Amino acid sequence: MSSDEYFEVKIPSDTAEGQAVQARIVEALEVREYPVRDVFAVRLALEEALVNAIKHGNGMSLDKDVDIKYWISDERVRIEIQDQGEGFDRTHVPDPTLIENLERPCGRGIMLMGAFMNLIEYNEQGNKVTLEKIKGVAPEQPEEELQGDEEEE
Repeated sequence: MSSDEYFEVKIPSDTAEGQAVQARIVEALEVREYPVRDVFAVRLALEEALVNAIKHGNGMSLDKDVDIKYWISDERVRIEIQDQGEGFDRTHVPDPTLIENLERPCGRGIMLMGAFMNLIEYNEQGNKVTLEKIKGVAPEQPEEELQGDEEEE
């Protein structure tokens, strides 16, 4: 059994720096024998969250940092990413699955993070996201998707 790992780092708003942190987290998951599916899910959600923080939150400004904290155990991984931007209101992000938004690029990353992680939370300001993946546990579908599936049967 592996020991728990906690790490925190501050990086500039540079995607290459984000990729290095991402590689470290992926390696820690692989050492703990997380299923390939879980490693993929964390890698995808982490990449989306880092790009959002660097590009949208900090506006690619090298004068602004991104704070990353993560905790990894044999059972779960929890990652917090905070940028120095003004934040955003999640309820104002368009639903990328609606017909009128299918060709618009906004909202897809947030949707993907929610689809692959067991938990995705934002702070009140909207400049910090918390992602959590429980080893071997698929994320729950949103309530409206479950209701929609039941009506089709």
